[in-house]
Amino acid sequence: MSEPIEPSTSSSSSTKDPAFLIHPRREPFEHGLLSIPKLIFADPTQTLVPLKHKLIEQSPSHRVNAAAISESLQISIDLARLVLDTLASVLHLESDPLVQAKPDGVDEVGADVHDLVLFLYIQSYKKLLPRTHKDSAAVADVWPSTSAFDGYLSALSPLQLVRSNSRRFVPSQADEEAHQLSYLQKHLGNLVSLLAEPVEGEGEESLVLTMERLEHLGFLIQFGDKGSESGHLSQYAPFFANSDPDMPAVPVPAAQVHEWILNNIASALENISERISPKENGLPSSSDQDVPMADACTSSTKGSTCVRGSSFIEGISKSSLVRHASDLKGPSVKVLNCHDSVIYILAPLRYATVYGCSDATIVLGAVGKAVRIEHCERVHVITAANRICIANCRECMFFLGVNQRPLIVGDNHKLQVAPYNTFYSQLEEHLSEVGIDATINRWNEPLPLGAVDPHDSLSHPAGVSDAQAESATRVDPDQFTTFLIPNWCGGEPHGSTKVNPFPLPEAYVESQDRNKNLGEVKQLLREAPLEDNRKRELSTALHVYFKDWLYASGNIRQLYCLQGE
Repeated sequence: MSEPIEPSTSSSSSTKDPAFLIHPRREPFEHGLLSIPKLIFADPTQTLVPLKHKLIEQSPSHRVNAAAISESLQISIDLARLVLDTLASVLHLESDPLVQAKPDGVDEVGADVHDLVLFLYIQSYKKLLPRTHKDSAAVADVWPSTSAFDGYLSALSPLQLVRSNSRRFVPSQADEEAHQLSYLQKHLGNLVSLLAEPVEGEGEESLVLTMERLEHLGFLIQFGDKGSESGHLSQYAPFFANSDPDMPAVPVPAAQVHEWILNNIASALENISERISPKENGLPSSSDQDVPMADACTSSTKGSTCVRGSSFIEGISKSSLVRHASDLKGPSVKVLNCHDSVIYILAPLRYATVYGCSDATIVLGAVGKAVRIEHCERVHVITAANRICIANCRECMFFLGVNQRPLIVGDNHKLQVAPYNTFYSQLEEHLSEVGIDATINRWNEPLPLGAVDPHDSLSHPAGVSDAQAESATRVDPDQFTTFLIPNWCGGEPHGSTKVNPFPLPEAYVESQDRNKNLGEVKQLLREAPLEDNRKRELSTALHVYFKDWLYASGNIRQLYCLQGE
């Protein structure tokens, strides 16, 4: 069963109409990979086919809970629950019971076995390497992979690692999509075989696929550029397109499905090749442009670009940027290569990624699915989210309102976590819209996984054993302050949120109460019986100390926009 299904020799015409181009679903590849060695199989099909049969025999409903996953994969119950939570965050159908389940009901609902085996299969996926890697063709889809180049990169900090590759060598969105499509193209036969079933009485050679089983492939591929809004996969399949909705569709040969998808992948890869060839000839694309500082200091849409459901904020430096829901063109945001800046994304989101940033403060509104922070240094991230994954970061602080345990993977150093510390007028409305429960905050329960990320060849030297990642420490309550989102951003919609909706632990409440006494100190200074020249000296001294504090704390970033005005 480990050999891919061979396609038939017939071919079908393909179209380059964007509405009919096939795409990989990026969410499983960007937010669904776990650094758990026992989930990575040398031959996934050989392992997963008997696993699928075993789980189906145990559960007539074809849904399995954490206990069944723990027993079958020989992992702890906590890791099995992590598998369920992660799968729920990247599933393609919002109507799936696992997606709809409340945090305390996920295990009771369980995962569909067919979604689970596809999820487990792609755990062997390797992320795209920069094109400067001398072994990139050989290691792009192999586990494990080693190279002398990895040892060099491991000595660099996360940000030096990003900067060691000039921007033209950092994988573009088109490069990543082509890499994901190529992975699916190579493994499609095995993926189809995991969903197929033999015709009764005809043996394993006569595999067929029902319409219902085909829909599970929607976990990995989709048509059009509207993401999950593009509809069911069967709507695009010629062999199911005219099926009577009141009658069960006749299963089709798995080889026919395999050939149809392969033809569509070939067409999509050809389309991508045509789109990226001008860039390779020296013609820049819009997503490669840095945003001028003056333009970044507004709430217009100049600071971001949009690519298939994602808005990109890239290259902001020594500035401030504000984005509301009306400024974004999709449910996902990526913040890339921003430095010495403050970025406010005050919107309801599905997914968010922060990559390659330094010395920045980034506020992410309400993220209903997942946040990933990667290769960042000295960044403060403030976010309310269902889940967050932190990978290969240094000296970063995270102020979190999260319903699941924060994941920490890869090569991290001196990370700190603290409870959520801000609010804006529409925050509670956005939390409700994306399904985040403000009464649940697991900010102080970080879950470190592998110090070696098996999906990222660049984050570790060759031959290092899979030790546990360095965890995060808690911010001292005496150092905890409320982060105030300024009013100067302009255009912010009116809402009902007046305070932080996430309850603070008692130690942090007491610290805030002590800080409130600063108001009394200011009043005493104003009323102090000092001569005018002594008041001027005191005022000058306070301004000097305040300026020093602005630079030492990094809060000087918040004044960049005011300077621009």
